[in-house]
Amino acid sequence: MTTEDVGRVGIWAPYTHLTPQAASELERIGYGTLWLGASPGAKLDMVDPLLDATERLTVGTSIVNIWASAPGPVAESFHRLEEKYPGRFVLGIGAGHPEATSEYRRPYEALVDYLDQLDEHGVPAAQRALAALGPRVLELARTRTAGALPYLITPQYTRGARELLGPATLLVAEQKIVLEVDAKRAREVGRSRVGMYLRMSNYVANLRRIGFSDEDLEFPGSDRLIDALAVHGDVEAISTELRAHLAAGADQVAIQVLSPDNDILPAARALAGHI
Repeated sequence: MTTEDVGRVGIWAPYTHLTPQAASELERIGYGTLWLGASPGAKLDMVDPLLDATERLTVGTSIVNIWASAPGPVAESFHRLEEKYPGRFVLGIGAGHPEATSEYRRPYEALVDYLDQLDEHGVPAAQRALAALGPRVLELARTRTAGALPYLITPQYTRGARELLGPATLLVAEQKIVLEVDAKRAREVGRSRVGMYLRMSNYVANLRRIGFSDEDLEFPGSDRLIDALAVHGDVEAISTELRAHLAAGADQVAIQVLSPDNDILPAARALAGHI
């Protein structure tokens, strides 16, 4: 997978928030990929309607959780999608975070084992990607997959990740946005979605590596933290922040629209063509 395959700008959203009609419109106004969050299950039956409704759009998972979905059934779903929609699906996998599952043990080794099993089931490295934050898992993404899908990051992180990944590995940078010029209202929306991650040790450790302080990371997050992780403002201000990921080395920036009613389309329409 390359930038030509996924496009420079994508949309990240919980799969429950995406409809075939929305996918069709997002393709029409220029988005290259839909990344499906909220841990899509092994059947991946939510992908088919989105690809049926579009012609060129790529759909990827961000991510299938390795503790919740066994590699065999996931591989079967991959091959079904590849047969029906050649080259238009990316299998993103990841270990999630320790607080989400009692099965969470030795995540690096579990990822390696999962990738080994995907190899055995014929899922090509060129059509899979890995949720990666720390250096060790970024290196695994570089050597065993098409690329990395870091989440809850800043352009500073993107720059460092590109240095670790080298020039040939796909790097998709997720960025939350709130299309709202009133800072207080925007932070309320951003904090409602970002705050929960401050109770998850893997995200907190990565945000410390980026340079946020203990004060920033104290629940529910400082204004400085929220402003960086859920950027807000008008179209031009947000577009500038999104372009910063591309300038830092991301192949694609994946926009996660935050809104009180979970309707991603108004902001996606407003931003289309500006990044």
